[in-house]
Amino acid sequence: MQLTAVGLNHQTAPLSIREKLAFAAACLPEAVRNLARSNAATEAVILSTCNRTELYCVGDSEEIIRWLADYHSLPIEEIRPYLYTLDMQETVRHAFRVACGLDSMVLGEPQILGQIKDAVRVAQEQESMGKKLNALFQKTFSVAKEVRTDTAVGENSVSMASASVKLAEQIFPDIGDLNVLFIGAGEMIELVATYFAAKNPRLMTVANRTLARAQELCDKLGVNAEPCLLSDLPAILHDYDVVVSSTASQLPIVGKGMVERALKQRQSMPLFMLDLAVPRDIEAEVGDLNDAYLYTVDDMVNIVQSGKEARQKAAAAAETLVSEKVAEFVRQQQGRQSVPLIRALRDEGEKARKQVLENAMKQLAKGATAEEVLERLSVQLTNKLLHSPTQTLNKAGEEDKDLVHAVAQIYHLDK
Repeated sequence: MQLTAVGLNHQTAPLSIREKLAFAAACLPEAVRNLARSNAATEAVILSTCNRTELYCVGDSEEIIRWLADYHSLPIEEIRPYLYTLDMQETVRHAFRVACGLDSMVLGEPQILGQIKDAVRVAQEQESMGKKLNALFQKTFSVAKEVRTDTAVGENSVSMASASVKLAEQIFPDIGDLNVLFIGAGEMIELVATYFAAKNPRLMTVANRTLARAQELCDKLGVNAEPCLLSDLPAILHDYDVVVSSTASQLPIVGKGMVERALKQRQSMPLFMLDLAVPRDIEAEVGDLNDAYLYTVDDMVNIVQSGKEARQKAAAAAETLVSEKVAEFVRQQQGRQSVPLIRALRDEGEKARKQVLENAMKQLAKGATAEEVLERLSVQLTNKLLHSPTQTLNKAGEEDKDLVHAVAQIYHLDK
């Protein structure tokens, strides 16, 4: 069992694969608890966002992959080509880079840090974290704070939320003339809705599973916003020019038939649809319809690249700082692993000291001179302390050069 990470992201897997391996927020506590109590791992944190699913564990990487495939009822052969498996040092570096926004679709974006903190909080609540993962993520949060403070990697960053408005503006000349519908009321929808609200659209509606949560978001927006239920969508969809969806549903909420009916009622007026959910909320076939402009998170890449050159220069400084922090963390962890060995070594030394001291006291009691006792004590102590390394070297001979070199280093005999 060692510190490891298994995962996939927007660079290694298309949306069609990412949505199969995503963990819904409602299922995450049970999943991370199950993983940490399985044969695959003894500690676990699961990070699942629209761009990545990553399992940070103390465990066996092959067993973790098996667990992931079994959990989602998928053949290992189907998912393995899209997965990366990281060893201890690679896991540390990856966690630091992800938290700093260096591995994000939007370079330097800050939202991922909050998502990692949420994943860690869930793992802590499920008691699936131990000393190793606690140490890793405490250091991760510290490094992320330092990188964002000391470098400009997060500056000039175009977020997914602001990019949503930019994309809509490429289709419609004035957001102020539009009716905008938001499906869901979670963090992503709240961020996107805030950017749209700043453009003062004619009407904003939040559709959610519960009316109370939809009303709560409408109150926050402070504009002409009204709530409705998801069950109202078929009857109202045609009234909206822009639809942005991001829920935790495992099945599509908006189907091709629903959109077809809405488009007929709109009489060829275009309908802009942005699906930011993983798994997807809007059936992919909607994109085949005339006058329906459907975009997913993977379609946002070009939009979010503005300001990339300036951020990349800052990213170089951030990468240097991350490398330093990785080396520092690894040294700390290796030092902690040596503590039991150091303690055992000192215990052996103390045992030898007590034995020769006891013999010396007996010799003094028998009338031996102090000079004789001290001479014998020094010889006995030297023999006891050097017996094990001498015996080891005799057995090693010239064949085990690494062991010979190690003993030479320990006793400063290199010269």
